[in-house]
Amino acid sequence: MMRAPRPSALLQRITPGTLDRYLVRQMAPPFLISLAVVMTALLLERLLVLLNVLAADGGTLKIFAGLLADLIPHYLGLALPAAICVSVFSVVRRMSQNNEIDALMASGISLLRIARPFVMVGSVMGLVGFSLYGFIQPYARYDFRQAMYFAAHAGWAPHLQSGMFATPADTLMLTADRVDGAGTRLHHVFIRDRSSGLERDISAESGTLRIADDRTSVRLDLAHGIIVTDRQDTAPTLVQFDTTTRIFQTVSQAHTFRCRGNDERELTLLELLRGVHTGDPAIRRPHLVAELHFRLARALAIPFIPILACALAGVAKRQRRNLGLAIAAISLVGFDHALQLGLSLVASRSMSPWLVIWGPFSLFCGACVWLIMHRAGSAGSGRIWRRPFTRLSASPSP
Repeated sequence: MMRAPRPSALLQRITPGTLDRYLVRQMAPPFLISLAVVMTALLLERLLVLLNVLAADGGTLKIFAGLLADLIPHYLGLALPAAICVSVFSVVRRMSQNNEIDALMASGISLLRIARPFVMVGSVMGLVGFSLYGFIQPYARYDFRQAMYFAAHAGWAPHLQSGMFATPADTLMLTADRVDGAGTRLHHVFIRDRSSGLERDISAESGTLRIADDRTSVRLDLAHGIIVTDRQDTAPTLVQFDTTTRIFQTVSQAHTFRCRGNDERELTLLELLRGVHTGDPAIRRPHLVAELHFRLARALAIPFIPILACALAGVAKRQRRNLGLAIAAISLVGFDHALQLGLSLVASRSMSPWLVIWGPFSLFCGACVWLIMHRAGSAGSGRIWRRPFTRLSASPSP
């Protein structure tokens, strides 16, 4: 009877062990909470601006939801590195305070081995960031600009203020003594309509403004009023009504929005790469080169963030304060600003991206690796980095 072949050593090394699954489970809740908190903080200011713009231009909840969906990829790309850093730091800090790190190190597991599952999660998040920065954000940015353009040029908005004289068209004037219901419920309404070669003066006790079903006109439902029609060649006529409806055709100022690609930030990575090699008549080549290297550097730096957080999370037993999270936050913000500066220098000064973008990238990643190696304590811990937790036996003698 033949024995089944044993799995390869490489498969054993990459298969998550008990320690890996435990650390990932511990990381998941703070990661989701941190991601939600950071996303809410980033979106809050922009949401207020959107609400003011849509309220002034008569936007609907559907337009607001669409704009919000277009903003999520952009702010998710900003919140993802911060959420990874905070979640890894909180897990390692809690394990250090509960003596779990000491117990693991006493059994022969180094800080590098503890950081391995976090780096794997960071690598997966790096692929997510690569998709966000390279393909999803360009389309979302263009859709947001297109939606904002049509929302801002949609024409007259069906919202009034008390005593305000609105002119939806050149031959139409509308006013009301008192307005409530966010500008849609009118009281003591007066309308002067000079279309079709005659004049109609309409007064009503109340009215309700709403956008018509075709989305191109405004509907006004009036109640208990009088219509005076002056045809100029005959005597004026007077009609009393209990309810009537007037449809106002609004004049939209929006034209067809431009095609995607006038801005390098609206191009995907493949389109940027093609534009760098073949040339783009609408965008200068330094802008394409800068944007391409900037996105790649941001995505490739994500797997190193868990290394930084894991190295800074350790705390001495008698130390009450730990500035590791503050140092990590300053490092991430400084690194992002360095990449932004490199992007500007490459685009405006045609400097080499290998110097001003990949230079800060190499410095950041090298500092992360050096810091965790320094905290690990010895160069020989590389063997424990590759050793599965389930195969560990008794602790080695000192």
